[in-house]
Amino acid sequence: MRSQRGAGRGVRRKAAGLAAVALAASLGLSACGGDDAAAGDGTFTVGHSEPDHLLPANTTSSYSFDVITELFDNLMTLSKDGKAVPLAADSVTSDDQKVWTVKVKAGQKFHNGEPVTAQSFADSWNYAAYGPNAMGANSYFSYIKGYGELNPEDEDAKPKADKLSGLEVVDQNTLKVTLNDPFSQFPLLLTYPAYAPMPKAGLKDPKAFDDHPIGNGPYKMDGNWERNKQVKLVAFPGYTGARKPKNKGVTWKSYASADTAYTDLRAGRIDVLQTIPSAKVPEAKRLLGDKFLARKMSTTDYLGFPLFDKRFDNPDLRKAISMAIDRQGINKAVYNGDFFPADSLIPSIIPGHRDNACGELCTYNPAKAKELYAKSGGFKGTLELYFSNSQPTYAQWMRIVANSLRDNLGIKDIQFRQVPASDYFSMLSDHGEKGPYRQNWEADYPSPQNYLEGMWGLDNRMGWESKEFTELIAKANKTADQQQAMAVYNQAEDVAIREMPMIPLWTWAGQGGRSKNVDNVTITPYSTGLIATDVTVK
Repeated sequence: MRSQRGAGRGVRRKAAGLAAVALAASLGLSACGGDDAAAGDGTFTVGHSEPDHLLPANTTSSYSFDVITELFDNLMTLSKDGKAVPLAADSVTSDDQKVWTVKVKAGQKFHNGEPVTAQSFADSWNYAAYGPNAMGANSYFSYIKGYGELNPEDEDAKPKADKLSGLEVVDQNTLKVTLNDPFSQFPLLLTYPAYAPMPKAGLKDPKAFDDHPIGNGPYKMDGNWERNKQVKLVAFPGYTGARKPKNKGVTWKSYASADTAYTDLRAGRIDVLQTIPSAKVPEAKRLLGDKFLARKMSTTDYLGFPLFDKRFDNPDLRKAISMAIDRQGINKAVYNGDFFPADSLIPSIIPGHRDNACGELCTYNPAKAKELYAKSGGFKGTLELYFSNSQPTYAQWMRIVANSLRDNLGIKDIQFRQVPASDYFSMLSDHGEKGPYRQNWEADYPSPQNYLEGMWGLDNRMGWESKEFTELIAKANKTADQQQAMAVYNQAEDVAIREMPMIPLWTWAGQGGRSKNVDNVTITPYSTGLIATDVTVK
């Protein structure tokens, strides 16, 4: 099961997403009832984890995105190769990367018949951005002018406004958006589910809307969300957009763990499972054959350093630890050799990735690691390694890392700190860790900015500060030409590699499966996930 995303600017907003990432492969549950899959009515069933919310702006969970993406058409969507293309919009344009003109396609309707207009988007974004509404994806709107007035730093203070000053409804189908700063990646940001439109009924009664969302997408709800059981969607007959379903509907069936979901896939009780548990992958490859669905992903694991602890100040120490880790060995021992050892801060499917950008610093070299360790002056005291308890593979590879540091660097006093998933990311946000910690990131949208600014930028969890890095990110964000922007993002990446406040480890592999009852199953590595509309039912 997929992870969840977080926003690119402030690392704190990623915490909920990372909790879902941590949960992703540990799911092994028991089914929650329901009929056999593909029952002959043209619909199919997908196994996944229970969503937290279905109101688009109130979640950063990919399990919620599974459903939301089918119920709503955003202004922009991602093509299969990860480019931002219009969906509910005719166009999204800017001359200066700061003021954007959005043209909304005329004639679109919500599932209740209400027209989809520029005002629909403005009202939804204002609701999401208004601090007192406490939407889970609130901070994704921080790019838009006026966000600060809706979200005072003093949480007890009353907001100075309830609408974003950067939103202007020019006419029924035109929305003018002014950002705080030039941001060339804005069309990609508009693919994020939080930017979906809501009808007036949703804004009037958000609680009821969470149980029964009314979207503008290719599917509509079939009854209410049956919590901890399933969400049933059927094709919306009034849909006029570009994603017309090739089936009659999809049921998202909730599981508490992936082992039982995998068992149900094998038994034909569900038709699609997006992530098969790592321990079951060898068996799944053998039993499913061409129904085993392998794909690259954007989720990358890292080992971060708490630089607010002076013991980790020296970059040579951090580089020594990186070079003492046998990424390929861990990949084979823990992930069946299916993951991809990191050679960059950015995964290979993201534009701007450069092969071997990390060079020798991400290559296992015990002798060179020992030299750098000695040059750094070594490490004093207990080395504590932090990870959550949500997935058994985290403890497995942390044990291997610890053994490597003992054998290759001579660090003998190493202790594990396994933290409950529910507490892990709040601990990191509060700088509660006293040693290297596991972190991962999955793309909110496929841009190097999302990784670099989200993980290494201002408010990063490491406490790392680099004026050079910050200025390069700002320069890239202002650069309209995407190739030129990529080159500047790469310069920023080089700064982070040189300092190595966080070590890239490996990128996940997607390993799913389908039943014999369905075909044309495509699972993207982006927020679109499973392209449900393309699935055909036999």
